[in-house]
Amino acid sequence: MVAVVCIPLLGLAVYWVSPSYPVIMPVLVAGLSMIAVHEALWSTGFLKHARISCYSIIMAGLIPFWVYYDGKQLPAMAGMFLYVFILFCEAIGSQKRITLEKLGGAVFLTLVIPYFLSSILRIRMMGYWQALIVLPFEIAFLSDAFALFAGMAFGKHKLAPQLSPKKTVEGAIGGFAGAVVCTVIFGVVLQLGFSMEVNYFYLALYGALGSVVSQIGDLSFSYIKREYGIKDFGNIFPGHGGVLDRFDSVIFCAPLVELLLCLLPAIGG
Repeated sequence: MVAVVCIPLLGLAVYWVSPSYPVIMPVLVAGLSMIAVHEALWSTGFLKHARISCYSIIMAGLIPFWVYYDGKQLPAMAGMFLYVFILFCEAIGSQKRITLEKLGGAVFLTLVIPYFLSSILRIRMMGYWQALIVLPFEIAFLSDAFALFAGMAFGKHKLAPQLSPKKTVEGAIGGFAGAVVCTVIFGVVLQLGFSMEVNYFYLALYGALGSVVSQIGDLSFSYIKREYGIKDFGNIFPGHGGVLDRFDSVIFCAPLVELLLCLLPAIGG
């Protein structure tokens, strides 16, 4: 039911609203990034410090706008300097209650999550973006879905039982195969339905590599959850958990797809 509601809304925002109001895209990515960073820092209990969480959430919300507005070096340097400076001021004032581990984790999560998600914005700026922007979501979500179905049907050998007890080797293989096949089918739709030039070998490579990094992304955030003894990062999506629970694979898949589109373009006019 979440997918039935959210996917059409996402489609409306991307294809109907964003051409007239382009700023809607960085707003959406910034919103997801801010919630994700809050979940990573606060919901896990990693850094329950209201002011540092607030600074981190603000920084996470600014990064997508920095990417959208050309990503100049000087604003990035100014923002990172101010953010790190404030964090160390808080650490100094805490009388060593805030450790370097906490500061380093906060900076890492605050910069990496929104910057990786902002690959969606960089793809939005490419030619033929209407077709390309689907790829990170299609690969990540369908890899997850086929891994679930294959695991339920054939799963016998545990993949990483200490991190995610329900994931199986058979499920991982099913997710890999499903992502490859569906990405190639997506290319067929683009070629036959929209007369676009498609390199099917490259698309299959997108699906294969995208599935691998998507599953690693899923396990990476499962690693964080197990480290801090939580089941989900949040409950914003009923049945799915928080933003990080739903978009963990996209966070890894989006920058990979951006790199592949730049190095091995598979779709053209």
